Amino acid sequence: MSPAHEWSIQEIARLAGTTRRTLRHYQDMGLVSPSRIGDNGYRYYDAEALVRLQRVLLLRQLGLGLPAIGDVIAGQRDDVAALRAHLDWLAHEQQRLGRQMASVERTITELEKGEKPMAEKMFDGFDHTAYKDEVERLWGTESYAESDAWYQSLTQDEKDDFLLAAAELGAEWAAAAQNEVAADSDDAQALAQRHYAWLQSIPGTPRTPEGNPTKEYFRWMGEMSLADERLAQIYGGTAGAALVNEAIAVYADRNL
Repeated sequence: MSPAHEWSIQEIARLAGTTRRTLRHYQDMGLVSPSRIGDNGYRYYDAEALVRLQRVLLLRQLGLGLPAIGDVIAGQRDDVAALRAHLDWLAHEQQRLGRQMASVERTITELEKGEKPMAEKMFDGFDHTAYKDEVERLWGTESYAESDAWYQSLTQDEKDDFLLAAAELGAEWAAAAQNEVAADSDDAQALAQRHYAWLQSIPGTPRTPEGNPTKEYFRWMGEMSLADERLAQIYGGTAGAALVNEAIAVYADRNL
């Protein structure tokens, strides 16, 4: 295929409404590879690669995680079974989002009436127990129990502050990914340092003898941002989650 029938990574990112970082991550995951890499190191994509990218983006819109997408495209998994499993997850998410919408609508109504919103209802649908099973399996029941006991002991104002701080950090990661900040840049490493400090404030986090969160746990937090669609959305999607994972890995290797 001649270069006239190829598109550069910049062109594909613009046409697909994504970022070069995301396309590079898709290549690393074995999902979409460029048709060739030029002598200048630039990636180029032909029509076959574009068709594959279209399939990936369509499956992403359905909410499938990248590993599941890889299985579907490679034919290593029953498409119907995969989609049924995802449908169950969507039903759960629909209920959770419905609770969030009701919570936000209630806050708007109270503000319009000049009333003070009821703090204990403002974060209905924001489930801090979502990763209970995963934490207990990898890090032990005591680790989860300690962090959960700490969270439950907080006043509602303290819980609100904790959730808002997490949301703010997630938004800054998303903005950094949108601006294609490099994982080893000062800006990304400053965010990774803040992320580590935030994690350090949570009791029950697996710690070193010095009392700091372990390198393994921090790296796991980064990996989870990519492995779990729910976490990826906190960081603005795949590009944000990829940046979190990469930046945390750099920070951990340099400092922990």
